[in-house]
Amino acid sequence: MRLFFSFILIFLCSAIHELLAQSTPKYSNEFLSIGVGARGLAMSNAQTAVVNDVTSGYWNPAGLLSIKDQYEVSLMHAEYFAGIAKYDYAAFATQIDSVSHLGISIIRFAVDDIPDTRFLYDANGAINYDNIQFFSAADYAFLFSYARKLSLIKGLKTGATFKVIHRIAGEFATAWGFGLDAGAQLERKNWKFGLMLRDITGTFNSWSHNTELVVDVYTQTGNIIPENSTEVTVPKAILGVGKQFSVFKNFGVLATLDLISTFDGQRNTVVSSDLISVDPAVAMELDYKKVAYLRLGMGNIQELTDFDGSNYTTMQANFGIGVKIKEISIDYALTDIGDQSESLYSHVFSLKASLNKK
Repeated sequence: MRLFFSFILIFLCSAIHELLAQSTPKYSNEFLSIGVGARGLAMSNAQTAVVNDVTSGYWNPAGLLSIKDQYEVSLMHAEYFAGIAKYDYAAFATQIDSVSHLGISIIRFAVDDIPDTRFLYDANGAINYDNIQFFSAADYAFLFSYARKLSLIKGLKTGATFKVIHRIAGEFATAWGFGLDAGAQLERKNWKFGLMLRDITGTFNSWSHNTELVVDVYTQTGNIIPENSTEVTVPKAILGVGKQFSVFKNFGVLATLDLISTFDGQRNTVVSSDLISVDPAVAMELDYKKVAYLRLGMGNIQELTDFDGSNYTTMQANFGIGVKIKEISIDYALTDIGDQSESLYSHVFSLKASLNKK
């Protein structure tokens, strides 16, 4: 328990330290807040306490210890904004020994084939479409996770994820970043508890701009010439709780709640203040013989102002199904089903496979 509270103290000190940095942006590396795996997305990202597979490298590395097979792999693809943005994810996990597991994850979120029209007009002032080139704006994350059981508390699982971030905007700008996540899970009968501390040391992105490519155009159009800089992703804490129920003969229900706490200033969340903002996410997973699954989630609760000045509350509802055939799991999620605009929701598919040496 002393180790656990020391862990919390270190996190809080780190969060306070990052808050003192006046140049710290409120939103940084937001592509890492989307989530991975159709199961987690269908459950509105409420995974901290209940995640138990290869996707734990992202949600909570302590969950890697719940994997029973020697190897586990997962793939996911999703598209956002009517297919303009592509989101891809791949992960691998394996057992090191009876008390420790290892996981590796790769995430790519990108908009490809962006037209570069700087040379649309030739030297004679005529439009030449052959001069248009294309580039990609892409964000990459490489996650290296390690989980280990601790004998200090019975059933306590802990883990950490080291993150390497690489972001590119064609040949115009690149960034490299590094950060650390840490998590823990504890089970008591049918109750599950989880804690995830993201960016506990602050994740630093160092941007390098190739200003020679844009200085002429930016000067003519009156835009600010970008400078090399460093941005910091402020720590975030997620506390989760879940419980497994048995209903009828072959049916089970898993209910879970996550409290996502941020420390980068006031946000539009249920609990909002200058010191801390808390965004709850609640989800339920109904299973039939652990073979077929139905999932529902609710999160991202916000209060918005209408054109007439009145306030109203919105929330994001997600839905998903899954099926497990022997060692293969196929999951589907429909995110943000409360919106009618096609650009605001996404169909997500993910595949998971378990393998053993035998």
